[in-house]
Amino acid sequence: MKASKGRILFQIINYLIMILLAGACLFPLLNVLAMSFSSATAVAAGRVSIFPVEFTTNAYTYVMERKEFWASLLKSVERVCIGVPLSMLLTILTAYPLSKEAGQLRTRGVYAWLFFFTMLVSGGLIPGYLLIQKLRLMDTIWALVLPTAISVYNIVLMLNFFRGIPKELEEAARMDGASHFRTCFQIYVPCAKPSIATLTLFSFITQWNSYFDGLIFSNFPENYPLASYLYTVVVERDMSLLSVEEYKLLSMVDDRTIRCAQIFISMLPIMVIYPFAQKYFVSGITVGSVKG
Repeated sequence: MKASKGRILFQIINYLIMILLAGACLFPLLNVLAMSFSSATAVAAGRVSIFPVEFTTNAYTYVMERKEFWASLLKSVERVCIGVPLSMLLTILTAYPLSKEAGQLRTRGVYAWLFFFTMLVSGGLIPGYLLIQKLRLMDTIWALVLPTAISVYNIVLMLNFFRGIPKELEEAARMDGASHFRTCFQIYVPCAKPSIATLTLFSFITQWNSYFDGLIFSNFPENYPLASYLYTVVVERDMSLLSVEEYKLLSMVDDRTIRCAQIFISMLPIMVIYPFAQKYFVSGITVGSVKG
């Protein structure tokens, strides 16, 4: 069918708006990348936009030689490797029983309201800090992983997906003698791959970008994850404890080029993972949200 003039005009305006929005999102990223590859004089003069000026890799050389950066990077990798699987396991184990009807789980309403209440009111910063301190988890990876191990928002998305799975599959598994754990992990989990992939990316981003808990629960800078380390560099501009060689290299670069290089390196894992998980976003979030 031939599109009407109004439809063509609408598509043109829609495409223009989307292009402008995409450009607004891409410009800061391109500007950070260009500044990281530009010379100190060009950045200081404000001559860098989205293309490098006087191309150089001195900023990346400086970053690669900073042992604090690599220590914080390894801490973030450790946090992701422990936190993401733990978060997904707890999310699945919580969403599966909550996806049942009230007749199958009589206290389902009580648990649902308890979880929902935590979305409205938190325990507070001071009680959380005292709890971590009393449990002797300060300066450990568990102080970063356990408080963010489970998200009620992720539980809601997962249980809505579980509710969309045909009940006949569970009934057939129960008739064959399958337990709830086997039904969950051999029936529900394989059917929920789009939702699990989406929530895994959400959990990865949360664990990778969290910086405040690293500042609160770590007494020593060497225990900072990457996001916390970048916060001290970008916001507080802590350039202390530099060696003579580092001062010589620092004289060849600009403070902003160093920060841009560190920020871009920290974004690389998310930019690499996102394209592969993007196809699961629509189905992972919307499936189960509409009931027939």
